[in-house]
Amino acid sequence: MEKKELFRIMAVADGSMLRELAQPLAEKYGVSVVKAPAKTLAMIKLREPVKNSLFYLGEALVCDTVVELGGTKGTAVVMGDDFDKVSSMAVIDAAFNRQVSELDELKTVLQRLSMRQQREQELENGLYAKTMVDFQTMDQE
Repeated sequence: MEKKELFRIMAVADGSMLRELAQPLAEKYGVSVVKAPAKTLAMIKLREPVKNSLFYLGEALVCDTVVELGGTKGTAVVMGDDFDKVSSMAVIDAAFNRQVSELDELKTVLQRLSMRQQREQELENGLYAKTMVDFQTMDQE
């Protein structure tokens, strides 16, 4: 599992679920906080589709932290100010970096979570699709 996919799944996941995954890892390998969770602002960069140029949309409140799990660092940044969630994310990141023995089980749980998130997103998209207007059909008389 790539880091981008890992963090996409964790960013959408519920904080309590991530805490349940991170807690046993923290107890087994020991966690030390390198940089305590803190609120900060991050610039949101977007690509303008007409000229294909980058611009900054504005700032977003994020929370970030750095931890060590058994001597291996893990980092996390998430939108919002949920310190518990970002700490759990950093512990899971450190577990991936350390290649802990529980990694296969952790990947399986996260892949199941990803599939559930995808199903929920498809259901939500289906609700919005019902309200779409096709302007092409309005031109035909």
